[in-house]
Amino acid sequence: MTKAKILILGSNATQIELRGGGTATIGQYLNETTVPALALIDAGYELVLATPDGTKPHIDAVSDTVGHFGGDQAAYDRAKAFFAEDPAMNAVRTLRSVIDAGLDGFAGVFVPGGHAPAVDLMQDPDAGAILRHFHAAAKPTALLCHGPVVTAAALADAPAFRAALIEGEDAKAKTLARDWIYAGYRMTVFSASEEKIAEEQLLKGELPFDMPKALRIAGGTVLVSTTDFASHVVVDRELITGQNPASDHALAKALIDALDRALAQA
Repeated sequence: MTKAKILILGSNATQIELRGGGTATIGQYLNETTVPALALIDAGYELVLATPDGTKPHIDAVSDTVGHFGGDQAAYDRAKAFFAEDPAMNAVRTLRSVIDAGLDGFAGVFVPGGHAPAVDLMQDPDAGAILRHFHAAAKPTALLCHGPVVTAAALADAPAFRAALIEGEDAKAKTLARDWIYAGYRMTVFSASEEKIAEEQLLKGELPFDMPKALRIAGGTVLVSTTDFASHVVVDRELITGQNPASDHALAKALIDALDRALAQA
């Protein structure tokens, strides 16, 4: 018997637009998806994976390396097998079907990173409805790396907010972010200096907007580590955010600690 169910919000995006034209191939990061997921299962929780269209998330090829698992071949092999074969990663539902079936049965929600969530989830109305539910219930809400920008989905018009960011219309974006449920929260996200390295070495182009700036415009207090790619997790009320791929284990621990505390108080 499991302790409780945890909802994982996955992305279906495989391309992200680049400033000046063109796109880059992206996806979710393998370690950011599987390290917290496996930690949750090991801690006694049941997982439900849902995406906008109900198909399995695409794993970004650049994340599919043992290096993202600290060089631990056994951990990498376990993660690969888990994502490929485990029912928790393959019995994928749509976000809408999860909402329609009821969200009260979930103890928490987790959003993995990779660039993909910054394309679809951050402007998905169902993702927004899910986040608003967990916020109102004060249930643990964890987001990793680029995942924290998905909190923008909770806005009344998230697509317009994202479009304003892309157009550089900061004042319009700020207006659209009025009454954001996470305004004033401390949080972290993939930093601008980390993103510059990713743009140069992986994406071969500039992203259409800056992730930390987007959250600051929305009203978040964004805290990033001064050391690029060092593990960094910020917890504020129900919100748990991790800065980068190296934050996978620390974010998993913070989420499990929060879930366990909530269960103990229930």
